[in-house]
Amino acid sequence: MYDSDHGITTGAVARRLGVSPTTVRSWDRRYGIGPAVRGDGRHRRWSPADVAMLEEMCRLTASGVPPAEAARAARRTRSSPAAPAVGVAAPAARVAEAPSAPAPEPESPARRPVTGSGLPLGDVRQECRGLARAAVRLDAPAVEELLRAALAEHGLVTSWEEIMAPALHAVGKKWESSDDRYVEVEHLLSWHISTALRRAAASGAAATSQAPPVVLACVPSEQHTLPLEALAAGLAERALPTRMFGAAVPAEALDAAVRRSGPAAVVLWSQARSTANHAFAQHVARTAFGVRGARTAPLVLLAGPGWLGRTLAPGTVRPGSLREALSVISRVYGEDAGV
Repeated sequence: MYDSDHGITTGAVARRLGVSPTTVRSWDRRYGIGPAVRGDGRHRRWSPADVAMLEEMCRLTASGVPPAEAARAARRTRSSPAAPAVGVAAPAARVAEAPSAPAPEPESPARRPVTGSGLPLGDVRQECRGLARAAVRLDAPAVEELLRAALAEHGLVTSWEEIMAPALHAVGKKWESSDDRYVEVEHLLSWHISTALRRAAASGAAATSQAPPVVLACVPSEQHTLPLEALAAGLAERALPTRMFGAAVPAEALDAAVRRSGPAAVVLWSQARSTANHAFAQHVARTAFGVRGARTAPLVLLAGPGWLGRTLAPGTVRPGSLREALSVISRVYGEDAGV
């Protein structure tokens, strides 16, 4: 909502556009992309025309236009006699200045199809749209702030399943179909998501029980660890003990880790069918430990799309989401399965 006399604050503008307040202030200092009027000479207050200018700046930079050039075009948005209201598509003449960039899309509630980031996002939350746009701009401060805000407002499970994972999936699809463009976007986004997940795990309650742990590992040749990091953070929230072994764990090493730690559950992540090793998963599920007469075997969770298409062996389950994996593991420990 705009105050007709004073406009809205920089923080409100940043949330609306999916950027950090630092980015908005930086654009003002470096490129003159600031409010036309400052109420008291110090604090920035943004009118609808000012926000329309910033939306044009975001649209152009997300499409690859250098910031200085994008700023010159965006300033013309505000100076135009018929500057559009916020969220209304620009006239054809202005769009022609950057023919490779998509037209601005209208504002809407939390979910809608999105193309402004140049990524195949589909029907996603507004927070996912903002995260994708910030990643495409390589705006690391904005990515970090958006992830922090998402976790604080929506919690881990919703943030992962509806904001982080869709953005990662869209970036991956984009570089696969564009001759390895956007690889730098995927690396930056992955790094910051990993950092956010580890912070979330570190802030969880410390596991104080002597219960056997959950072993988390990627199968041999599998490098995708972020889903396991999300699961580790979720288990930390529940104060359940974990042992994270990360990417591409050799079969012999993983077998030794299972035997030495005596876990209640083992989560094996496989992103592609080429890395899924069903024979090894069955071997882990049959691994027994403990004193004679009371030996137990771990429940094995086959996590990730690589395990699809095969009948489940005894002692294994195939969760379809982070939420489901947390529920399954919680039941192993006799915890409340609600997530």
